[in-house]
Order: sequence, then structure tokens, then C-alpha cells
Amino acid sequence: MSSPLKLLAQDTEDLTVIAAAIQDSVGKIGDIRFDATQRRLTIGLNRYRWESDTRERVRCLIEIGSVLGVKSRRLRRTARDAVVEVLSLDFELDTLPGGSLTLTYSGGGDLRIAVECIDVILADISEPWSAKTKPDHEQA
Repeated sequence: MSSPLKLLAQDTEDLTVIAAAIQDSVGKIGDIRFDATQRRLTIGLNRYRWESDTRERVRCLIEIGSVLGVKSRRLRRTARDAVVEVLSLDFELDTLPGGSLTLTYSGGGDLRIAVECIDVILADISEPWSAKTKPDHEQA
């Protein structure tokens, strides 16, 4: 049995590790949930296990705390079954310690998440399963 990832990011260096872990993850629009009362954004993803020597994916949750607001671009909330693929997760400082996290998806869509501070958790929640292919990043 493999060890599930459980990561916490509280600064940009930590966030780089989580961003690398979720690159090429896939999920559905319906698996993105914002709780304005709790100021928390939760995203369910099937992430590629880059840390494994075998081709595997695992179900994970990303939880972003201290959220002030969420804006989406080119993502239709009503298309709950639409599949999106994560390209990157970046942070832009606005005012210390707050700023904006941007989750960029293939096809040009993104989520921009205004946060008071970097407060991101990644947790694997399933056993890994075999993946047919390894994501490819060849340059054209």
C-alpha cells in the first residue's frame, strides 16, 4: 500500500510543492465547492501520482481556507459534469499576507481565489488506481 499525500501550504514555497503534486489532475466542475460562510473552497481531483514509479492516479481534495471571494473565467458552473485538467496553481501577492491564488485549467479556464493568506491543504482520500497513460508535456 502506498502512502497517501497530506500536504499543508502556508507560504509560496509550500504552495510550489502542492502545485507540482496537482499538475495534470482532472476533475469535474461539480467537484468545486465554495462555502462562503466558512470561507472555504474545496476541490475534488483525480491527481496523477508524480511521486510514484508506476502510472497511477488517486482521488484527492484540495481545501483552500481564508477565502475572501472566488471568480471563474471560461468555466460554466452549470456544466457540472464537464471535466477540467489542472495546468498550474499560482499565487500573486496583493497585500501582506494576502493575495490571489489562480488555478489554471487546460482550455483557458481558470479560478481566481482572493485569500487573506496562503492556507491550502492537499489530502489523498482513496487508494491509487492504474492510469493508462502518463501526462506528456512535450513542447510543439
